[in-house]
Amino acid sequence: MKNFMIKIKAIFKSIKYAFEGLLHVVKTQNNARFHLLATIIVVSICIWLKINPVEWCLILVAIALVWIAECFNTTLESFFDLVNPEPHPLVKNGKDSGAAAVLVAAFLSIALGIIVLGPPLIQKLQYLLRE
Repeated sequence: MKNFMIKIKAIFKSIKYAFEGLLHVVKTQNNARFHLLATIIVVSICIWLKINPVEWCLILVAIALVWIAECFNTTLESFFDLVNPEPHPLVKNGKDSGAAAVLVAAFLSIALGIIVLGPPLIQKLQYLLRE
C-alpha cells in the first residue's frame, strides 16, 4: 500500500509540473494567449452548435495539436536561449523551424475548423436571421 501511495504522489507531482509548464507558456508567449482565446471561442461555438462526438474529436485533436506545437516551440526557444543567447544563424533557423511547426498546426486547425464548423454555423446563423 505504501508503494502505491508513493506512485500516486509521484503522478500528481508530474501533473503539477506539467501544469506549471503550461502556465509558463501562457504567461510568456503572446501567441499562446491568442491560442487560449481561440480555444475558448472555438469550444464555445462547438457547445452552441451541439456538434456530434466525432466532430468534437476532430476539433479537440486540432486544438491539442496547436498547443503541443506551441509548448515544443517554447521549449526549443528556451533551449536555444540557454545554449547561445547571442544572435546566431543556426539559433535563428532552429527558432524559425519551431515557429513554422506552430504555424502549420494552426493552419491545419483553421482548415479543420472551417470544414467541421462552417456548415452547421452557416445553417444556424441563417436560421437565426430568418426569425
